[in-house]
Amino acid sequence: MSLSRIPTPEYLARLADGTVKQVNPFSGTQVWTVPGRGHRPLGIVRPDPKTLDPSDDGRHCAFCSERYPETPPEKSRLVLQRGRWTQHDWVSRDELTAGTAEFRRIPNLFEILSYDYWHANYGYELAPDNIAARDRYLADPAGREHVLAVVRQRLAAGGRSPEQIGELTDEELLEYATGFFGGGHDVIVARRHYVDGATTDDELAGSGTLTPEEHYRYIKFTARATESLYAQNRYVRYVAVFQNWLKPAGASFDHLHKQLVAIDERGVQNEHELQVVRHNANIYNEAATNYAGYQNLVIAENDHAIAFAGFGHRYPTLEIYSRSTAVMPWEHTDEEIRGISDLVHACHAATGTDVPCNEEWYYRPLDSDVAMPWRVMLKWRVSTLAGFEGGTKIYLNTLDPWAIRDRVVPKLYELREAGRIADMRIATECECLPNSLRYNPLLGGDQPRPRLATEQP
Repeated sequence: MSLSRIPTPEYLARLADGTVKQVNPFSGTQVWTVPGRGHRPLGIVRPDPKTLDPSDDGRHCAFCSERYPETPPEKSRLVLQRGRWTQHDWVSRDELTAGTAEFRRIPNLFEILSYDYWHANYGYELAPDNIAARDRYLADPAGREHVLAVVRQRLAAGGRSPEQIGELTDEELLEYATGFFGGGHDVIVARRHYVDGATTDDELAGSGTLTPEEHYRYIKFTARATESLYAQNRYVRYVAVFQNWLKPAGASFDHLHKQLVAIDERGVQNEHELQVVRHNANIYNEAATNYAGYQNLVIAENDHAIAFAGFGHRYPTLEIYSRSTAVMPWEHTDEEIRGISDLVHACHAATGTDVPCNEEWYYRPLDSDVAMPWRVMLKWRVSTLAGFEGGTKIYLNTLDPWAIRDRVVPKLYELREAGRIADMRIATECECLPNSLRYNPLLGGDQPRPRLATEQP
């Protein structure tokens, strides 16, 4: 008696004419890549580069170092002095402009869910530590004036006239500032607007222009900030973490920054994905990393993470998965955070600063009952959704996964050779071991790790 073969789901199919049809294993999104549509340049078309005026250094946008007072009070900053990284929390007004931070955590001036939302709907109040930080800042005359100035700026941007703003007392203005000290929408801002030594305005500083060490600090700082948003507000069910790079991808400023938004729902994507995971706890191995390996889509790996050209996405996408048994970003060890950071950094560097993209973090919702690995998606915003997509819910992606791989892999080799990215295994160097993601407790967390390119068998 013969046993029938259990078929492996096919998420990718290439038709006779070269059309590639894709299905996302987690969302069911259908994507087509039609021959001849993927030969356009990916980056945005800029006018001829303009020479930078040295007198504008630190003043290019509101996130720049000479314009710190235009943003709300800092919740924390990461400083590099004499080779040592230190974090300073609740920076005073005097400290704000006394030095330059490598990374800053500040409240978003225009929150998606404001403090008033949480207060009105849940009775949320500032925690004692946040109240103490607010009172200290406002007790300083310079701090109080800073807060008042930012509130006036916010009201003016929201359409209030100078006369309307002038009618408000200081105490009424300060009521608008409560969210600065305990709100749930933060921004993590990097130091540079342009790369150090830039002479023209096409030399923007992005994730890929950071050093691997700087990028690791950026990722770790963001992960810890994410944890703190959960800790300060028990009504938060999920903190969305994302990075919009360049205006076509939704950025207000062409200045490197991430956003963290606390929300009171898991989100539609997570709710759908949770049902998929409950049906198959090993789905992220089977339908993501294993499948990518079988399709020769893996572009890089190290001890703690794996990156591959994604499939079933509306935009060309690079996917980076943590191999840790930990499922929350802040529960990862420093080595594990560095591992996923190195691959995310390398993918950004290979993408280039002229390509608009979204970096999106995914991880297990705090109140869910299943294990889900921390994973990061880099989505290249190089096409515009139109009527065909809206009417059919079939999305046209200009690059199929193999084309994405073929664009990225040669650049990774060049970057590694130049010492601009961390050591990692690239493309055919990758071992692509099945079930290398150790998030799944049913696997026992004892899957073998791959070797780095520099290690000997």
